[in-house]
Amino acid sequence: MMRQTGPACRICRREEKKLFLKGERCLKAKCAIDRERPIPGMHQKRKAKLSGYGEQLRAKQQIRRSYGLGERQFRKVFGIAAGKKGITSFNLLVLLEFRLDNIVYRSGLSLSRALARQMVTHGHIKVNGRRVNIPSYTLKAGDVISIKASNKSTAMTAKNIEVTATTNKIPEWISFDKESSKVQIVRLPEPGEIQAPADEQLVVELYSK
Repeated sequence: MMRQTGPACRICRREEKKLFLKGERCLKAKCAIDRERPIPGMHQKRKAKLSGYGEQLRAKQQIRRSYGLGERQFRKVFGIAAGKKGITSFNLLVLLEFRLDNIVYRSGLSLSRALARQMVTHGHIKVNGRRVNIPSYTLKAGDVISIKASNKSTAMTAKNIEVTATTNKIPEWISFDKESSKVQIVRLPEPGEIQAPADEQLVVELYSK
């Protein structure tokens, strides 16, 4: 699991796109992208149009950084996606979306994927009644995610749900019960239902060279 130790806003500035890495801050006027902060570094404006390889690299970096994966980990996920039947680019997005930390984030139990990973590793999350502390744990249709029965866990998730209630759009393939804070994977997503931060087909083209 990758641990991002640098400023998250700097990553969004580098990619010139809001990747929602800092949770609630990304929804406020303090967001570096909304404030139109320049890209980091001495050369703040790109002078030339990106080449084909440059576009592929940026797409890969945006998707990888959005989901919080390291390079080797992302390459491993791509290898699994390429070995499955069907469209590789769609398989890649499904594998990324069905990570436990991502589902915790998508359902609104967490304000960001980084916080979701922390919740999982600290033992606040259960899958089908059993505690799972591996953020990369791959879920499947029918799995139920719940919160550990403790005052700290319930208080933390209640606060997160209150913040994300008006801003977070839960995907149609995820069912969320607000009263019990339980999340269920209803079905597999269909092509077009997963909104990636960049064109996933460019990642396939990059790794196919």
